[in-house]
Amino acid sequence: MTFPPAASLHEPTTSFYTRWQALNDWLASHADLWRPAPFMEPAPVWARSWPELSAWLEALGDEECEYYEQHLSEFARRIGDWLPALADYDQWTDVPVLAPSTGLRTRATLPEVDATDMPGRKRLQAGAFAASVIPLSRPVLDWCCGKGHLSRTLARQCPEPVQGFEWDPALVEDGNRLARRFADAVTLNCQDVMADDLTWPTGCHGVALHACGDLHRQLMRRGSAAGAPRLSLSPCCYHLTSTTRYRPLSAKANGHPDALELTRNELRLAVQETVTAPARVRAQTALVSQWRLGFDALQRHLRGCDEYLPVPSHPPRLVNEGFAAFCQWAAAKKQLELPLSVDWRSWLDAGRYRFGQVRRHELLRHLFRRPLELWLVLDYAVFLEEQGYRVRLGTFCDRSLTPRNLLLDAVRACDTPPAPRSRP
Repeated sequence: MTFPPAASLHEPTTSFYTRWQALNDWLASHADLWRPAPFMEPAPVWARSWPELSAWLEALGDEECEYYEQHLSEFARRIGDWLPALADYDQWTDVPVLAPSTGLRTRATLPEVDATDMPGRKRLQAGAFAASVIPLSRPVLDWCCGKGHLSRTLARQCPEPVQGFEWDPALVEDGNRLARRFADAVTLNCQDVMADDLTWPTGCHGVALHACGDLHRQLMRRGSAAGAPRLSLSPCCYHLTSTTRYRPLSAKANGHPDALELTRNELRLAVQETVTAPARVRAQTALVSQWRLGFDALQRHLRGCDEYLPVPSHPPRLVNEGFAAFCQWAAAKKQLELPLSVDWRSWLDAGRYRFGQVRRHELLRHLFRRPLELWLVLDYAVFLEEQGYRVRLGTFCDRSLTPRNLLLDAVRACDTPPAPRSRP
């Protein structure tokens, strides 16, 4: 299979659909490696097909595991003896860099003194996004704007007014207060963007920074249907959707006879990468994962059924109450009766062992996070082209700032932007 290089994405000879189709077929041919979730399946199918690879993975030390998690391209090369098709992994994940110079990003970022209520990382993400979409020549609509942090960032780069849509009245009130305080030309409106009666403001350039799932898909549908002159978005949380089985958005990709169909859990794989969580949060997440896996081993034993039993999100208080309390809570949630005497230490040890095994097996699955995300976003690009847009796709910042660093920037092909006005 010949893979279209990322460098040619802007050339007429290579379409987004060509790349999507190649990626779809590549993912389909490796489905046994990424569809099984190691957290739910102690012995995924691929482990039986490649027992030597499974043994090598399980023998990795914690430091090696952490290193490969941060260097997946090197990991792909390392396991090439077992899976030669992963040797060209970098080609499947490569996209153009759309981020401008450091100086331009700095100028487009709100100064800290003006970034009230705005987390530092979010401030930098908004600045990098803004720098990648300027110059702005149309009024801007910030989709799912929250308190309007992106709105205020863009307002300082845009000669036209900026407005935002947000469903939470408290966030709208806070955002408008901040805009007045800092004299930013921003107006936030209380609006459910999923509402049937939504009206797209005439001539507005729609933007969205990390709008989730159906929210960013709604932006593309409603904006393109309204003839928006430009749509710029960085998608996030693809799994937050009302559909149980996800299919491509574009007519062309959806019509492909072998187009993938994904569950919400498989969609979630695309956003599992976390590079920004504090050490304390990572440690707590690891602890609770060990508890969940310990309970999973216990429930399989008690039910006499070697099958994963999903457990809902736990109340935060349980983190301070220990493994036994967690299992008692989980058992109650699943109407499972625990014996009067349980060897908690033994089941916790089982959970710790499984956690180490899961972490190593997931290394292989994590190789497919970015390809799966690109499968989704390339389809979005095809959809926007079908609606009459010229599309750019690339990264607007480094993954160390946010792993969700893909930017789709679509300009309506028949649109001629007005000459930018000077800011007063």
